[in-house]
Amino acid sequence: MHTVVVLALDQVIPFDLSAPIDAFGWARLPDGRAAYRIRVCSASADEEVSAGPFTLRAPYGLEALAEADTIVLPGVADPTAPLPPGVAEALRAAAANGTRIASICVGAFVFAASGLLDGLRATTHWIAARDLAARYPAVTVDPNVLYVDNGQFLTSAGAAAGLDMCLHMIRKDHGSAVAAHAARMSVMPLEREGGQAQFIVHDLPPVPAGATMEPLLDWLEGNAGRDLTLEDIAARAGMSTRTLNRRFREQTGTTPLQWLHRARVRRAQYLLETTTYPVERIAAQAGFGSPTAFRERFKRVVGTSPHAYRRAFQGAEAEPTSPSPSPSPSPSPSPSPSPSSSLSGAAAAAS
Repeated sequence: MHTVVVLALDQVIPFDLSAPIDAFGWARLPDGRAAYRIRVCSASADEEVSAGPFTLRAPYGLEALAEADTIVLPGVADPTAPLPPGVAEALRAAAANGTRIASICVGAFVFAASGLLDGLRATTHWIAARDLAARYPAVTVDPNVLYVDNGQFLTSAGAAAGLDMCLHMIRKDHGSAVAAHAARMSVMPLEREGGQAQFIVHDLPPVPAGATMEPLLDWLEGNAGRDLTLEDIAARAGMSTRTLNRRFREQTGTTPLQWLHRARVRRAQYLLETTTYPVERIAAQAGFGSPTAFRERFKRVVGTSPHAYRRAFQGAEAEPTSPSPSPSPSPSPSPSPSPSSSLSGAAAAAS
């Protein structure tokens, strides 16, 4: 029987720990037998492990990793904490024997600390992706996907994305029928449309306080619904388009039109989350030239369609209403959390 070992390190995130136990535990072969043997281990057998509001004692130590066919690495509350002695070595030894290893959420930090992700593409919770990339530059971090499958090594984004990855592994091991049953028992779709990008708060590029572009940016955000050209923006700024592009990039790291597109997508996200306006009305209010252009730009930035985004954030009961003759301007989205949040805070939010 295929053995799955879940490694519970101190400060393990409870959801990350339980998700693979449940997902693999629901898997049944056509004759009704369990598809997986599941074990939980810690850095040493019977060690007390903190899991936020409770503690646990795993019956196995690191020796269980040597007997695993699949190892799952849940996230921990402080992903930057050093690995306990022997963990990295045990993971590398298991990998050398061909064991499949997968991480959930900020468990990617545990994975990366072993050196096994060097040179590979990986993902983690979007709020921690920048920190993972900075801490482990040899890893190519993709914050837009639900999971990454490199064959032997897999990584997933936060929370529910761990279930997506587990269902994916079950399907690879035993086929779609077994995976579909596990998905139904978990009350999860076997595949979700879109990726992690739909959950990312797309912040506008920061501008230093007192920057000369600040008044122009305020004007741009307030007029994002208008059909603005680069020439219109340059005229407002009182400079040539060439000078505008140069100064804008110096102060924001992007171009005026790219900044405007991002502001329009943010407005569209807010309207999709909070109203039942049809897509055509949202496209017009957000400043896109046509519903087609809106759908294409939204899919490119967010990773899913406007309809799927609304369904994810409002539910299937959100039905578009007929547009009124004169739509009122939409309110600006409320400020997003600061991207400088600590990794421990990100781990707590992910749980």
